[in-house]
Amino acid sequence: MAFRDLAMAMVYLVQTLIATLGNFFLLCHCTCLHFTKCRLRSTDLILKHLVIANSLVILFRGIPETMAAFGLRDFLSDLGCKLVFYVHRVGRGVSISSTCLLSVFQVITISPRSSRWAELKLTAPKHVSTFSILCWILHMLLNTIVLMYVTDRWGHKNITYRKEFGYCSTIRQQKSRTILHAAVMFLPDALCVGLMLWTSSSMISILYRHKLRMQHVHKSNLTHRSSPETRATKTIILLVITFVYFYSLSAIFQAFFTLYKNPNSLLVNVAALVSGGYPTVSPFLLMKHHPSISSLLDCLRNAKTCNVMRIM
Repeated sequence: MAFRDLAMAMVYLVQTLIATLGNFFLLCHCTCLHFTKCRLRSTDLILKHLVIANSLVILFRGIPETMAAFGLRDFLSDLGCKLVFYVHRVGRGVSISSTCLLSVFQVITISPRSSRWAELKLTAPKHVSTFSILCWILHMLLNTIVLMYVTDRWGHKNITYRKEFGYCSTIRQQKSRTILHAAVMFLPDALCVGLMLWTSSSMISILYRHKLRMQHVHKSNLTHRSSPETRATKTIILLVITFVYFYSLSAIFQAFFTLYKNPNSLLVNVAALVSGGYPTVSPFLLMKHHPSISSLLDCLRNAKTCNVMRIM
């Protein structure tokens, strides 16, 4: 095994382990909130779907990439390749949608009662589960396209009509059809990214106006601490910024894959690392900044009287 392959394999392995541990902890957090009978916020329900989606992205992309980097190239059959790529794409799509839902519900939560969001304050939390399930259904349907062109590396089709991705390959199609498929896959992502940027700018504006109104309170109270709502809002804004950064890099690599017939192996490896960047970083951002993590300790100490402050 070449040194570059060994180094890439170790990077994959470290990223997969870190991401798995981070998402596992957050999943345990969500489970504890449920079994301790704490009052779940709408963002906690969305967070649960986000963690599950991120875990699928890591497990169905990180583990195969790690095995391939260690020299195991033909460990997946045609069905296995289709399953791995399909589940990874579904998890990635739900991760995008869940982050978008987090930002939308948070801007509704912190908006003033006189704003245009006020009417949604009471109705929106009731539909969190419905929206989350619809996200899963939508991406499960959209990503059936993946099943049509992903195959193993040693099938019966001519190898000259393939793009190699290490342990699997994709069947090259007509350029017009490839662009059409890419557009269909990209449209929901673009809508989510646009919505996230809009809601994030709205949250920043709301927080800034709130800060201006509360300046005199801050001056009179030197020990002032930001409210859970403010801390959660800042966390979600940070989460959105992190997502947009990794998603932009991933979109650039995806454009290269669409345009080039046989992408360079280094390009494929870097793209795989970038695709796992957000699922790796996001749980640690949430653990460090999200107020419900610290609220869990109070719930564990006194499960019967737990009354977690709602963000929603």
